[in-house]
Amino acid sequence: MIFNSIAFLVFFVVVTTTYHLLPHRWRWPMLLAASCWFYMAFVPVYILILAFTIVVDYGAGLLIERSGGAARRRWLTASIVANVGVLAIFKYYGFLTENIEAVVRAAGWTGYTIPDLGIILPIGLSFHTFQSLSYTIEVYYGRQRAERHLGIFSLYVMFYPQLVAGPIERPGNLLRQLHEPKVFDPGLLASGLRLMAWGFFKKIMIADRVGAMVDHVYDAPHLHDGPALILASLLFAVQIYCDFSGYTDIALGAARCLGIDLMRNFRTPYASTSISEFWRRWHISLSTWFRDYVYIPLGGNRVVRWRRYYNLLITFLLSGLWHGAAWTYIIWGGLHGLFLIGAIVTEGGRGRLGRWLGLHRWPRLHAAQQVLTTFLLVDLAWIFFRANSVQDAFHITGNLFTGLGGFLTTDAFSLWAPLVGAGRSDMFLAVAGIVAMEAVQWLDRRKGAVVWLAERSPWQRWALYTGLIGSIIFLGSYYHTSPFIYFQF
Repeated sequence: MIFNSIAFLVFFVVVTTTYHLLPHRWRWPMLLAASCWFYMAFVPVYILILAFTIVVDYGAGLLIERSGGAARRRWLTASIVANVGVLAIFKYYGFLTENIEAVVRAAGWTGYTIPDLGIILPIGLSFHTFQSLSYTIEVYYGRQRAERHLGIFSLYVMFYPQLVAGPIERPGNLLRQLHEPKVFDPGLLASGLRLMAWGFFKKIMIADRVGAMVDHVYDAPHLHDGPALILASLLFAVQIYCDFSGYTDIALGAARCLGIDLMRNFRTPYASTSISEFWRRWHISLSTWFRDYVYIPLGGNRVVRWRRYYNLLITFLLSGLWHGAAWTYIIWGGLHGLFLIGAIVTEGGRGRLGRWLGLHRWPRLHAAQQVLTTFLLVDLAWIFFRANSVQDAFHITGNLFTGLGGFLTTDAFSLWAPLVGAGRSDMFLAVAGIVAMEAVQWLDRRKGAVVWLAERSPWQRWALYTGLIGSIIFLGSYYHTSPFIYFQF
């Protein structure tokens, strides 16, 4: 059951209405049953994997809290091994066997094959595995009491709004709220519905529309030259942001309608002035997970310089692997690690160059240059994230600047649409949607979109709501609908 479907809208209305009609003691069983129904709408049998994760980590949390010394570490290790084992079998088995067979063939051993288990990747596996793991790790470090209520813990792992694509919650935030009685708040309901509508706008109006253009080029990159490759790569940056942040807005909005606040996952990441700032603004729940549970335990910044570089590279390689069992994702993660290492290595030289050029006299221009440079580096890495293979990614990066002459001397807008297989109307609607989104984000940074909206008169607010919903219904891209990109992780 994907968010951008009629089935989900019916499900959401029924669950939200029932939740607010029930007394507090019956809400968690209803939400847990609804979350099971939601997940089983994909591949029903894979709910057994969730059940295994829940039972293991629920028990591990209790045993960690009751144990002392080395026993605590053993129970934490058991939890980590169980969760990583689930990932290894259901997500990475095919990738591992494929690469082992390639090495064996390269060594000249023929006829050696590893059985193909034909495993279909369970939806949202990486998300709910990491969320469950964060619980046992927090209990181990004494930052979270072990949860005694198996039903509430199950709901913590399976809470439907963020079950399949995050945000990856921490127990200190979500578990606490699941225990608290909720009083119906019309303001929270309205706020949640607004956020959901904004998420649907980003997904249906922008992401799915530009996604068709990106697919046109990236599915056959050898048929296109520089202008199309550049445009498709820029559009993918738009697509993945609108797709993923759109999902997150819907998830946060659906949870808010139940009186539950999930963590914010995006803070206008393409406005970042550095790669490190980008990762403080992009997929915040994952970047902080790797920071707290991988980078800092490796030593973080409190080590000699070469070890800090090692820690960064390992963390981002693992982040790439978390996203997908393919070398394209690993290279994408490695590039971000190298970008961060490069920023540290060149920090002093860049500072001296900036002072020599007098950039401090033009702070806005300097900030704009930093934002542009950061975005271009991020977009370069996105090529590997989106490409169907490493070979395709290197072909695209190697041909970005071919055939630019005609592109630069032709009416650009007339040329853009055919380059990515789109009509002028689709290109116009995509650009209009992007402009509207940027205007809202600019307003949010300057004043706060919610504050600005509250200052409008009722008829102005309803005019905006009508325009937003009308654009989703009548101008949305329905000929190229697709699941949310991060559902596959």
